[in-house]
Amino acid sequence: MRALYRQRLQALRELLARQRVEALLVTHLPNIFYLCGFTGSSGALLVEPDRATLITDPRYSTQACDEVHVARVRVAAQGLLTAVAGLLAGRRRRLKLAFEAAHVPVSQRDELVRRLGRQVHLRGVAGWVEALRARKDAEELERMRASAALACQVWTEVLPLVRPGVRELELAAEIEYRMRRAGASGPAFDTIVASGARAALPHGRATAKQLQKNELVVFDWGAILRGYCSDLTRTVFLGRAPARIRKWYDVVRAAQQAAWAMLRPGVAAEAVDAAARSVLQRHGLARYFTHSTGHGLGIEVHEEPRLARRQKTRLEAGHVVTIEPGIYLPGMGGIRIEDDLAVTPVGATPLTHVPRELLEL
Repeated sequence: MRALYRQRLQALRELLARQRVEALLVTHLPNIFYLCGFTGSSGALLVEPDRATLITDPRYSTQACDEVHVARVRVAAQGLLTAVAGLLAGRRRRLKLAFEAAHVPVSQRDELVRRLGRQVHLRGVAGWVEALRARKDAEELERMRASAALACQVWTEVLPLVRPGVRELELAAEIEYRMRRAGASGPAFDTIVASGARAALPHGRATAKQLQKNELVVFDWGAILRGYCSDLTRTVFLGRAPARIRKWYDVVRAAQQAAWAMLRPGVAAEAVDAAARSVLQRHGLARYFTHSTGHGLGIEVHEEPRLARRQKTRLEAGHVVTIEPGIYLPGMGGIRIEDDLAVTPVGATPLTHVPRELLEL
């Protein structure tokens, strides 16, 4: 991994040179993990042309030295910003310093200005490291395949427990417990189990509601394994599904297949979204699709690119995205199917491998 971290830092330095800044203060923890491997909850990474310095607090002094081998480690007893100011103080000329504007509160920015005065020219930026993260390298793809495989295995284990009378919370707890038992550091997000009318809530968190016969149940879950996320959704029906439910499910599945078929380098993200919506539109169901078709996936469960309307980003080999069309009918329930896919030079390959047909339990 040391060589990979060095490559990532070098790619960032090349970006800084193109942007005509001399250093970047990285404060978003997923970005710090990506660049140097640090997994603590308190840190800042100062990336300069000839060095990188990780600043953390005394709780992580041992951990940082164990994890980080491509940057100097500095332990800040008096606060991260004080340590950053100390590193930059005394420079002979004014430094052009970029910082992650979305992850530095105004109060902290003002504190930097107060401490450094005219020694730095501050520039707030957004998405620089995230743009690098969007293209997964071979190591990242290996980790994401393993994360997806773990989540798929847990689904096969939990499926026999899905029956009338079981509470949503019980099933969510089983999923999260089994993911951890299989090696995950935790769920990628709060596991969703939404049954009956609650299945019409796209992000319906699990409750004490008991599953009942003749209703839809939406499951949305994912694991964090070795720092990388998976994200799947499956919908089941408890009993024999009526014809209209089976038809709706088939339409959602066709929408997913249409979006999936669009995945290849050079295609605009909005075109993938439009492919799913066009299928739903033909069947009069587009108004029940209330979110985007998918999103990037990686260290965080929501990354670039977004597969949504008016998103002009062009797909590239190495992007990993979800494809997750759904319909949500108030008072009746919802249907969503979600898989993780890696964009390749010639198309896309799935990372998730559990049946996509409607399961009638």
